[in-house]
Amino acid sequence: MADSGRGTLPLPDYDHLPIGGLESRVRSLAAGDVEKLLAYEHEHADRRPVTEVLTSRLEQLRAGAEPTSGDPGALRPEQGRGRSASHVSPATSAQPLSPPPHGTPDQRGKPKGDRT
Repeated sequence: MADSGRGTLPLPDYDHLPIGGLESRVRSLAAGDVEKLLAYEHEHADRRPVTEVLTSRLEQLRAGAEPTSGDPGALRPEQGRGRSASHVSPATSAQPLSPPPHGTPDQRGKPKGDRT
């Protein structure tokens, strides 16, 4: 099945952006690009929170707002560099902790010295 326009979208990996990332990313787009995303969204997932963000931004641009500077294709934290297993291993994990000096429910605390 073809991606029907996904490759021509103004935001790379648009379908995988979290809504918070989308809100900040659309600020750098012109009205025509936001319209293109809105049309794509209506044709595909038609997610209400996403269409509300895009519609709101389009209204702001039509009311005179200017796109902000920034590269919509720049690497973003939400993209990551690929998913991989945890880097924590037994060799790099923290040492087990001792129970607190006051004890735990299954291990009563021990008195210290000759305090009464």
